[in-house]
Amino acid sequence: MAKGTLIHGRYQLLELIGRGGMGEVWRARDEALDRRVAVKYLKPLGNRQEESFLRTLRERFRREARVAAALQHRGVTVVHDFGEWEGMLYLVMELLDGRNLSELLAEHRPQPLPVEEVCDIADQVATALAYTHAQGIVHRDLKPANVMRLRDGTVKICDFGIARLAHDIGMTAKLTSVGMAMGTPHYMSPEQIAGIEVDHRSDLYSFGCVLYEIATGAPPFDLGDPWSVLLGHRDTPPEPPRAHRPDLPAELEDLILRLLAKDPAERPQDAAALARRVALGVLGRRTAPGRLPQPRQAERLPAWTRGMRAGSRASGSWSLRLAPPDRSAGLTGQWTGLAHATLVRPEGERRGPSPEYLAVLSSRHRAGLSLGRLGRWEESCDVHRAVAAERERALGPEHPDTLDSSYEAAYALGRLGRWEEALTRYRQVAEARARLLGPDHPDTLDARYETGISLGRLGRPAEALSLYRELIAARTRSQGERHPETLRARHGLGISLGRLGRWEEALAEAREVWSVRAEVLGPDHPDTLVSRREIAVGLGWLDRWEEALDEYREVRQARERVLGPGHPEALASRNDEALCLEQLGRAAEAAELYRQVAIPREPGETGPGEE
Repeated sequence: MAKGTLIHGRYQLLELIGRGGMGEVWRARDEALDRRVAVKYLKPLGNRQEESFLRTLRERFRREARVAAALQHRGVTVVHDFGEWEGMLYLVMELLDGRNLSELLAEHRPQPLPVEEVCDIADQVATALAYTHAQGIVHRDLKPANVMRLRDGTVKICDFGIARLAHDIGMTAKLTSVGMAMGTPHYMSPEQIAGIEVDHRSDLYSFGCVLYEIATGAPPFDLGDPWSVLLGHRDTPPEPPRAHRPDLPAELEDLILRLLAKDPAERPQDAAALARRVALGVLGRRTAPGRLPQPRQAERLPAWTRGMRAGSRASGSWSLRLAPPDRSAGLTGQWTGLAHATLVRPEGERRGPSPEYLAVLSSRHRAGLSLGRLGRWEESCDVHRAVAAERERALGPEHPDTLDSSYEAAYALGRLGRWEEALTRYRQVAEARARLLGPDHPDTLDARYETGISLGRLGRPAEALSLYRELIAARTRSQGERHPETLRARHGLGISLGRLGRWEEALAEAREVWSVRAEVLGPDHPDTLVSRREIAVGLGWLDRWEEALDEYREVRQARERVLGPGHPEALASRNDEALCLEQLGRAAEAAELYRQVAIPREPGETGPGEE
């Protein structure tokens, strides 16, 4: 894989963000939905390329991808899509903004993580494991690198299904020539080492190893070689964590040691409840008397959580029941988080929207997206507006799912040319997301960018210009000055300058954006070519038509080379070049280009000079 690769005409690879034994992870752009995603592709391991092996690989990959995509929990990475492209198997996942626990530990060295953070991580990971284990799914390779802490404090487990895939296919069935079972040595359970069948209790042991490391700074058996580490897991009791860190609460040490029991039957039967009690107990004691811990400014609780409690005691009258995953949702199903949680009284009285009703809304939302991809924008708009209204009634006006539907409705309205309505919705979504996620969150900034597009379409370039300046500053703060989204905002600023007649400034902005895009995205990337066309537009308005012709011609040739001579964008570039030739008084050449655009072709037929 390489930067700029477009997988299946949809996923544009932007930046390599991780590489491991099984493949690579790329930051990518979903061109169909205009959102950032992570694409993980798996490299075929070993030399076994027989067709029977490849068939097995594809079959197991599809199965595990579907399993991973069915997981719908705030503590598990969302899988959006999967497939095969040019012999490579790939997964498309949500792009996480944060660091894994290995990276957090590296930042804190030589100190381990603060006690409060360890307890919070323990609570969230245990809750996510309880959910996945209830679905009959075992991770098999839980380790600090597979646990992400996001900027807002959310903790997510990554790579469900990847370890199982490797195990089932036999790609990594041996760690050494003496027959070690699959896993990462510092976090393997005794039953994994013994090579026997494992269940959810193996994940609990690995979870204990992770907690031990983030609480003390080192894993429980930090010995000189993999063999010694494995023998330590199998035969040696772990040293109590407080021997390394005396300030650890006794309850936290007890949780870790119970998770590290050699016999699976001796590990906690309900690790989530135990971790929650430890977290509440420790955090409660470390707070001033009579006060509860308050969220940091970046972690303000959204309006739709009002009235919710952190959880109930086991003897309480309320229980939190998680709905089973929506198996019909497929790989592009939208995670609805707490929308799938229903409070239930013991006698069966239900409060809040049912999981079935929310699943129906999720399906309708996906149907609206599909209608848009087919160009049926009227129908798409109707669906998204209806779903937004129903989600608002069921979940509240500032729930993420409600805002997603409202955003999609605004997009459809824009495609229909109803820019006043689109502008109103985009502004509402941007304001709500700023309150919910923070003013610099990528989703907030996406809505603000679309607000600027709407203002420009409505002939209000001065307002758009002001908005783009603010957006550039926010994008630069949160993502960097060379990030593609920062450059997109700068492109919008340049267009607004042109609409205000400030063509010298617009041309300078277009040149700078084109230069950086060519370096970051590549000279033939669609965004780079759009910037180059803006250079030509600016030159034309400044009556520098000879220079403009050179730019238009370069864009046309690049689009024909990348997209093909019959692609709509390539044909549009021929029109641009012909218009420029007209301005230069070269009518015969202009007419020939117009003729090439106007005459329909048979499939595979080439035009003049295209052999």
